[in-house]
Amino acid sequence: MPVSEQVLAQKTAAAPAKRAYWTRKRREQWAGWIFIAPEVIGMLILSVFPLLFSLFLSFTEWNLVGGLSAIHFIGIDNFVNLFKDNHFILALKNNVLFTVGTVPLTMLLGIILSALIHKKLYGKTFFKVAFFIPYICSTVAIAAVWQALYHPSKGPLNQLLIQLGMSHPPRWLVDTSFSLIAIMVIYVWQILGYQMIIFLAGMTNIPEELYEAATIDGATGIQQFRRITVPLLGPTTFFLAITSTISSFKVFDMIKFLTNGGPNYSSTVIVYQIYEEGFERFKMGYASAMSWVLFLIIMLVTSITWITQSRKVHY
Repeated sequence: MPVSEQVLAQKTAAAPAKRAYWTRKRREQWAGWIFIAPEVIGMLILSVFPLLFSLFLSFTEWNLVGGLSAIHFIGIDNFVNLFKDNHFILALKNNVLFTVGTVPLTMLLGIILSALIHKKLYGKTFFKVAFFIPYICSTVAIAAVWQALYHPSKGPLNQLLIQLGMSHPPRWLVDTSFSLIAIMVIYVWQILGYQMIIFLAGMTNIPEELYEAATIDGATGIQQFRRITVPLLGPTTFFLAITSTISSFKVFDMIKFLTNGGPNYSSTVIVYQIYEEGFERFKMGYASAMSWVLFLIIMLVTSITWITQSRKVHY
């Protein structure tokens, strides 16, 4: 058989196998796309589209009651007006105070308590559950309990302060000076269990040999905590710093139930202000602009934290 005929016969025999291979590969690809299609479609409809639509609305003036025909493009006027709005500036200030007052405190208490529980403490399983229960409970139920505790005249907390000799205890949720502080206390109490569990998970990955060697060298418990536990919990601390900051900027349900942003806007935060502008005053364009400003603030804080952590790891 001539060489050309042999080559042609080999190509003819290999063609069906090649076609079968590509057909099977395409079937696997289509099967994969079919399996992930519901998740992708749901993400596009429930996440990506609302995100892009809110970005468009932030450049418009739209009364929600008027329907889509009431949308009017106004450019960056919403963003300009935001920083002239005293209520928004106050909400931003309250949000920053809330974050600064809760995130470092919860992380500090969380790492200290988790270090104590991580040692051979009697009944440490009970303490883990006891601290974690508030985190998994309904925020509304927790707020209702604390609302009773904070009652200005009949609450157990003020009754205790009166018994201790304080003639005029704080009025807590109805006092402009204490309303935000009262909510911060509840938030720290609720989120502390989550911080502890994450820190405890990180501590289980620290080799016990390091502590044994430090004990042999004469290091005290506090020195071991400073020189071993804290540095090796760096990634865990970084993760909690990011998630806690984002969570603190999104606080809403507790404020909605307890104070409705009052009294006199003293406990208003950005998310509550977004809700008020969008779903009570129906100014969806203005509320969307607030949402994107909040997004940019969170992204900025997250980026700064990320860069700081990256430099620590590098050096």
